[in-house]
Amino acid sequence: MSIPLEDNFSDIVGKAQRGLKLSDGDLAARAGLPVDALERLRAGHFDPADARVLAQALGLNPRALVEIGQNAYAPAAIGPFEGLAQFNTVFDDITVNAYLLWDPTTRDAAAFDTGSDCTPIIEHLHSHGLTLRFIFLTHTHGDHIFDLDRLRSHTGAPAFVSSREPIDGAESIEAGREFSLGFLRAGTRLTWGHSRGGITYVVSGLRRPVAVVGDALFAGSMGGGMVSYEDALRSNREQIFSLPGDTIICPGHGPMTSLAEEKEHNPFFATRP
Repeated sequence: MSIPLEDNFSDIVGKAQRGLKLSDGDLAARAGLPVDALERLRAGHFDPADARVLAQALGLNPRALVEIGQNAYAPAAIGPFEGLAQFNTVFDDITVNAYLLWDPTTRDAAAFDTGSDCTPIIEHLHSHGLTLRFIFLTHTHGDHIFDLDRLRSHTGAPAFVSSREPIDGAESIEAGREFSLGFLRAGTRLTWGHSRGGITYVVSGLRRPVAVVGDALFAGSMGGGMVSYEDALRSNREQIFSLPGDTIICPGHGPMTSLAEEKEHNPFFATRP
C-alpha cells in the first residue's frame, strides 16, 4: 500500500510560518506579496512564482517547495528489506507509524514506538520467529506510545525513553547510549524541537543503515517545531543529515524515505537551487 506524504504545501508553509512566529501580514510583507495571494495559495490555487517568493521569505528551498505544491515528489518505495517492518495504525484519524528492526541471524528484535495498537507488531513477532528485546520510544506524544503497556506486558521487553521526557514504564536514557541487538547496533541521537526529548535511533548492521526518526523528520517535511523550531532544524541537520545518503529514514508519519532523497527534495533542508 502506498502511503501519501504526511504534509502538503499548506502544511509545510504553516509549519515554517508558525516556527518563525510570522503573522499573515508579516509574511506577506516579507515576501512582497498581497495577503490575498497567501490565501489563494492556501486554498489550492497554486502559483509557482508566488510559491518561490514565499519559500525564500520562509527560509525554505523554492525548488523543493514548488515540487511539493505541484505534487511532483514522492520518495521511492522501500521494497522488501530483511530486518525492517513498518506498521500503520490510526489514532484520532491520524495514521501513525511504528517499526520493528531485527537481526536476521539471531532473530533478536526491537520495536520503535507502538502506534495506537501493537497487535500487528505482536503478530509479526510470532509469524517471523522473533524475540523482542527492546522497546525504543522516539518521543512521548500519545499517538506514538498509546499501546506501550500492552506491548510491555505481552513481550516482557524493557522500554527506553529520553531522560528529557520521562514516563512511567520506561527507563530514562541519555542520548549517545548504544545498544546491541544480536549483531546489530542501535545508537541514539537527540533530535529535539518537535518534542523536548525526541530521539533518533540509528541502526547499523543491516544492508543499509536505518534511522528511526519519530516526528523529527518526514518525507518532504518535518514535525512541527512545537517546542523549538530553531532547535528542530538545527538538530535535524546535525544529527540526521550527517548520516550516509543511503540511510533509510523511518518517520513517525508518512512513507519511509532515504536521506539522499530528503537532501534533494525536502523544502526545509534541500540546498540545490
